[in-house]
Amino acid sequence: MQYRRLGRSGLQLSALSFGAWVNFGRQVDRSTARQMLALAYDRGVNYFDNAETYNAGDAERLMGDVLADLRFPRDSYCVSSKVYFGATADPRPTQRGLSRKHVIEACHQALQRLHVDYLDLYFCHRPDPDTPVEETVAAMDTLVRQGKVLYWGTSEWSPPQIEEAHHVARNGHFYAPVVEQPEYNLLHRERVEREYAPLFRHFGMGATIWSPLASGLLTGKYNDGVPDDSRLAMPSYQWLREKVLGQGDERIGKVRKLQPIADQLGVSLAQMAIAWCLLNPNVSTVMLGASRVEQLAHNLDALDALNKLQGDVMQAIEAALA
Repeated sequence: MQYRRLGRSGLQLSALSFGAWVNFGRQVDRSTARQMLALAYDRGVNYFDNAETYNAGDAERLMGDVLADLRFPRDSYCVSSKVYFGATADPRPTQRGLSRKHVIEACHQALQRLHVDYLDLYFCHRPDPDTPVEETVAAMDTLVRQGKVLYWGTSEWSPPQIEEAHHVARNGHFYAPVVEQPEYNLLHRERVEREYAPLFRHFGMGATIWSPLASGLLTGKYNDGVPDDSRLAMPSYQWLREKVLGQGDERIGKVRKLQPIADQLGVSLAQMAIAWCLLNPNVSTVMLGASRVEQLAHNLDALDALNKLQGDVMQAIEAALA
């Protein structure tokens, strides 16, 4: 495993990390979750990502139970949660958003579900148009000073919103966000490579990126339709299916062009896609998701593909995406 600093902070995160979105509590039961976390930890993963809204809090409950069962030394791994959407299917106004009330109460609830005394990372899952940024930044600062959160960040905020958060923090002598958690993969690059680049340089923020495989599209498994056992076949994720496959054959065509490049390198398309994300120096960690232990083990081997992505190979990848 490789380890990278989270931006300019001193926190060292494993280059590959493990997240619970979609799978935990749905496709992954307790036994499989235990095997996955044990495997990831044994392979050097030290960061596990979660959120209040993932399966209405059940993903955090499952991860927390397994972490407590495995008894990893608490100072040997990092765990995160996110706040905004709420932890119920139909949240009341005070059970969602980024108000001081919800930010602090959601943190306490996440600590209980995850069975930990503090969160290493705590993300504002989306910007909240109904709450002043000053209020949210101050609430995060309170949690940091109380020792319940060590670092905080944003997820899918616009550059002006992140800049405003830093401006508020500087003027109010508050702790500022040190990390952004955006989507980033071969098919979704603009925001990280262009919009966020000045933020990484100016504020020294890190990036914990999600969906390196474009929700499975970059594995090639959707080239000939949607398998019945895939997440895109799940009725509750029809919105995700439309997002991933909603652009017709254009994205599938690019995936088909990428496959021969991976074949020539002797790696899977998934491994090549994950390793490609790590070539961006602003990426602190690539968050993996999996529904099977073998799938996680396979994706963790993506580090072996890193030194193969050079020169002509990179040119071929860019040509396939053009």
